[in-house]
Amino acid sequence: MKLVYVFDAYCGWSYGFSPVLAEVTRRHPELAVEVVSGGLFTGARRVPIREFGYVQGANAKISELTGVTFGQPYDRLIADGSFVMDSEAAARGMAALRQAAPDRAAELAAAMQEAFYAAGLSLSDAATYRRIASGAGLDADAVTAAFGAPAAQTAARADFRRAAGFGVQGFPTLLAVDGDRAAVLAVGHATADQVDHGLAAFGAATR
Repeated sequence: MKLVYVFDAYCGWSYGFSPVLAEVTRRHPELAVEVVSGGLFTGARRVPIREFGYVQGANAKISELTGVTFGQPYDRLIADGSFVMDSEAAARGMAALRQAAPDRAAELAAAMQEAFYAAGLSLSDAATYRRIASGAGLDADAVTAAFGAPAAQTAARADFRRAAGFGVQGFPTLLAVDGDRAAVLAVGHATADQVDHGLAAFGAATR
């Protein structure tokens, strides 16, 4: 059995779920975690952030429910309104980081969201991945090269297909997967205890 975490790096609810996922992985070191990027802001949704008028209200609710905080540099991006969130670029970045340290994918996904939501850094910028890689003790040159390589785009699009294959319609979605069986443990928001309850039920059903 493993966990599959389907998130979007530009999704505030995924940012809010990061501490829960960290607690779940701490409680269950025996479970591998596969991180799959979703495509929340692609195609016609790649527009200036001011087009999404609900963002500030949603962020206030995310902070209230999860305790995460949004940094001043990010708040300035919201106030300016011209920043464009590009989920394909973020998925390429996740693919590059995942390639460098596949067993640390959940940690690196959280680092990406900290870079955006706390530090206000663009997830379309190779320099952001250099910073994340350096902070994680990874080969920064290799990660930034991978971010710009065609294989990262291929991996990003494969992630989008995989997310769709799981039937994911909202981010984040955490699944338990055992062979060809899968169960949804959380969508949007859940506590670590709620995830544990779902894991126990899934484990009992597969025995």
